[in-house]
Amino acid sequence: MKLPLIACIVLLVLQTSAQNTPPHYTLARSTGKLPALSYGLGEDRLGGAKMGYIDTNILLRVIDSTKDMYTVQLSKFHSAYIDRVFIKPDSAQKEKPFYLTNSFSAKGDSSFDYVGINMEERLPYKSYMEINPSKIIIDIFGVQSNTNWITQLHSLKEVKNVYYNQVEDDVVRVTIELKHSQHWGYSIGYKGKILVIRVKRQPEKLDLRFMKVAIDAGHGGTNAGTGGIHAKYEEKYYTLLFAKALQSLLKKKGVKNVIMTRTTDTTFDNKDRILFLQEQNPDFLISLHLNSSNNAEVNGVSTYYKHIGFRPLTMALLNRMLELNLNEFGNVGNFNFVLNQPTDFPNSLVEIAFMSNESDEKKVLRSTFYDDVAKKIYLGMTDWLKGVK
Repeated sequence: MKLPLIACIVLLVLQTSAQNTPPHYTLARSTGKLPALSYGLGEDRLGGAKMGYIDTNILLRVIDSTKDMYTVQLSKFHSAYIDRVFIKPDSAQKEKPFYLTNSFSAKGDSSFDYVGINMEERLPYKSYMEINPSKIIIDIFGVQSNTNWITQLHSLKEVKNVYYNQVEDDVVRVTIELKHSQHWGYSIGYKGKILVIRVKRQPEKLDLRFMKVAIDAGHGGTNAGTGGIHAKYEEKYYTLLFAKALQSLLKKKGVKNVIMTRTTDTTFDNKDRILFLQEQNPDFLISLHLNSSNNAEVNGVSTYYKHIGFRPLTMALLNRMLELNLNEFGNVGNFNFVLNQPTDFPNSLVEIAFMSNESDEKKVLRSTFYDDVAKKIYLGMTDWLKGVK
């Protein structure tokens, strides 16, 4: 059946109007302790794959909800998920049709390099590392560039160059080139409406005696960790023994600045550990754990990292740990463990052995094994530093 001409025109107008009508959304702000964006709704025992932590009070467009998560529209073609606890409504905010970046600045002080990006609003972002050559990449969502001015001062010690590209209509990608091959970490967040990337410098002396080393004894208190086959205690008890053995060895080797996340059987939430470590600003972190599997045959030592720039540390540790006649479970990248998430300092999770495997557990229960592990981790640290350029 043919429609009259006037009906066709009305239908076309309605269809066009529907296409141009923006989807329903609610404006909100990020809040809480270490809010994080996730790529999707997939889950494992450590949670879904994380895009990364973001600052608080960032403007977000909430377009949907599912389970315990909100879906947020970052830009025209990018969305992410965030736990409901990290969202607070912002009914007073009136969204602008577009936001702009303004001038950049890059300068150093006595301790860090800083890249500042002037913004019209606190907008969401993600960051990641690249290697060979070493770079920090920041994608800022929902923004158009009006940057015609990037000031770079001689006070920079680690930042080699700063530039950007408008990679999509509403996504600006900032590239920070580094002078050294080893990533030493960075933190990112807003100061007012300036997005600030604080870049750590390579230590002047690549010698453990002059560095600040953080050691994390996994679990503790109400978070007992895994059990074993014949072991009288849970994982938390043994990780503390390993951590104290490493602390003692480092002190004997002349390392004066050793930070311990715990020295007793106390409850210490992992996010609080991160906040504590961010305040302490170590040169690097080693987190000690014991593994477990439903398959009693699975065994061996493994090291873990999330950010590619921190992989050299994990490989050096694994290579030395294999000298203890432990089987290789592997070097695992892009790992979702909470203490691997921070970009602020190089970090490695070391799963020393499997408590669920009888042969591995016998090693863990042997009193001399704690000192043996401490020696290999110390040697792994020094190997890593020798390879830094």
